[in-house]
Amino acid sequence: MSTPFPFTAVVGQDDLRLALLLNAVSPAVGGVLVRGEKGTAKSTAVRALSALLPEVDVVSGCRFSCDPAAPDPACPDGPHAPGASASRPARMVELPVGASEDRLVGALDIERALAEGVKAFEPGLLADAHRGILYVDEVNLLHDHLVDLLLDAAAMGASYVEREGVSVRHAARFLLVGTMNPEEGELRPQLLDRFGLTVEVAASREPDQRVEVVRRRLAYDDDPAAFTARWADEEAAVQQRIVAARELLPSVRLGDGALRQIAATCAAFEVDGMRADIVMARTATALAAWAGRTDVLAEDVRQAALLALPHRRRRNPFDAPGLDEDKLDETLEEFSGEGGGEREGGEGGGDDDPGPDGPGGGGGRPAPDGGPQDGDASARPGAAEDPEPQASGAGSGEQAPARAAEPFRAKVLSVPGIGEGAAGRRSRARTEHGRTTGARRPRGALSKLHLAATVLAAAPHQRARGRSGPGLVVRRDDLRQATREGREGNLVLFVVDASGSMAARQRMGAVKGAVLSLLLDAYQRRDKVGLVTFRGTDAQVALPPTSSVDAAAARLEKLPTGGRTPLAAGLLKAHEVLRVERLRDPARRALVVVVTDGRATGGPEPVALAGRAARLFAAERVASVVVDCESGPVRLGLGGQLAGELGGTAVTLDELRADSIAGLVRDVQGTRRAA
Repeated sequence: MSTPFPFTAVVGQDDLRLALLLNAVSPAVGGVLVRGEKGTAKSTAVRALSALLPEVDVVSGCRFSCDPAAPDPACPDGPHAPGASASRPARMVELPVGASEDRLVGALDIERALAEGVKAFEPGLLADAHRGILYVDEVNLLHDHLVDLLLDAAAMGASYVEREGVSVRHAARFLLVGTMNPEEGELRPQLLDRFGLTVEVAASREPDQRVEVVRRRLAYDDDPAAFTARWADEEAAVQQRIVAARELLPSVRLGDGALRQIAATCAAFEVDGMRADIVMARTATALAAWAGRTDVLAEDVRQAALLALPHRRRRNPFDAPGLDEDKLDETLEEFSGEGGGEREGGEGGGDDDPGPDGPGGGGGRPAPDGGPQDGDASARPGAAEDPEPQASGAGSGEQAPARAAEPFRAKVLSVPGIGEGAAGRRSRARTEHGRTTGARRPRGALSKLHLAATVLAAAPHQRARGRSGPGLVVRRDDLRQATREGREGNLVLFVVDASGSMAARQRMGAVKGAVLSLLLDAYQRRDKVGLVTFRGTDAQVALPPTSSVDAAAARLEKLPTGGRTPLAAGLLKAHEVLRVERLRDPARRALVVVVTDGRATGGPEPVALAGRAARLFAAERVASVVVDCESGPVRLGLGGQLAGELGGTAVTLDELRADSIAGLVRDVQGTRRAA
């Protein structure tokens, strides 16, 4: 887009605009993570900010944008002699989701480094973004190792590239902005903590405001230059204010009272570590500078808390972000008499501050808990009977959803063999990162050199290449790529029996707790998840495969129960989901987790049809696990039979716990048999 949409023309989204401006005033705040649904101007606002940043002076010809007034003494293009300089607009560099590590940090020419000892370095996106903005759209979909590199560079202000003893370091100070749609999966808590601020954005529900959004967007699309010209004065005013705030920032005083309020707030919300305190202090200081003040007041601390803490108080992916604002106000009030500044108006900056007031924190849905449950009904034996009243319709015999039991640490379930899917933490896979297992000729650009294999390949040819003394002549044909083994994320497809035979509230509560535990495990191992349920006369896809375990947990919580057990329908529906998903993502292997007591009562010849459906999975070698929910004094072992037909394994609810004694004994016995 040659003419970006004006920053000041963005309708609403006050919290987003303020967070971006605070980072423009003080890059030490640490960037901002923008969370929200699609179509909420996330990308538009970030791109618009780049036009507001002041121009930067750079050393002419330096690929790393060194400042002529203080050039980096370790710059790979240095040393820089005093001389020509130039001014250019601050850059906004976009990091695509599919970027490689070399594209992000840069690449060394390994062949020249080995053969000639020359550090030939091609800068990456981190170098391009130095003294500008690095924008990562859909940061939650970026590979974890790239996010680690990105955030480490942002924290240290430098990027280090090391390959087989050859290293390059260059400055990399930038304003980091990431956007994400929570429906597509969360960032790990460790990575969330590395973003200074976070903002939740959503489309306005006010008709007048939505009309204005459409009106401005249509006007911009019709004539971008004319539309931008109409906002030129507002843009210039904000740009001047950023410059003034930057100049005032070193003079802002953060008193002991404000510091105590910051510390008390972080302690009250039980955030981990000390990064939150530091970010709050920097944010409060930037807020004061933005308001044109040299003292940090209580409202600066409050605003800083609302921007810096919501993403740091999440304990698991089922916790909604946000702060209890009543609790925040009580904490600030309690420590207001200890030297802190007075609040002016309760929410927001001073009267001269046209920026947004405090964002709504809002409490989130509490994590599912395991309160007291109703008594379990006794299960009758028989493969064609359910203990609950039967009816022909899927909605007949429906009961109110049972509450989930407390989640626990689940046993690791994995797909056998070695895959090549998306990086994760579950099953073995050939990956770019992991332990080295061998070497091969490179396919395309060389990324991970296997030094020993390269030397062995080059050694027999030294005499023919005219080398008789020490040293080694290495040519491109000698280079060997290291093959590595790590872990991949899988598609974990849950097939949950919600029929009458599972509807006893205590048992269904335990089942939901078990599935929640597996969902937590899937979140930590970077899996996609899907949910198929069956009851009554048919099955349905309660949740198509997604990276959002939050969505799966929400669907599970509302899962109704009752009716007959159409096991075959559930398995066939799951088989169809896998077929479609293979077309979309053929490299991601599936793990099917069937949660049932093994009974089959729905439809004609239910037992025989269920067996045939199960054997489809066995024929295609789909990894499967049956979580056997059968209970009561008389057990038929139907879950184990189903696992055999699926070609998988069966575990009970008790054995699913990672610390289960029964599961440990079973694993040891299985190991002995395999030996």
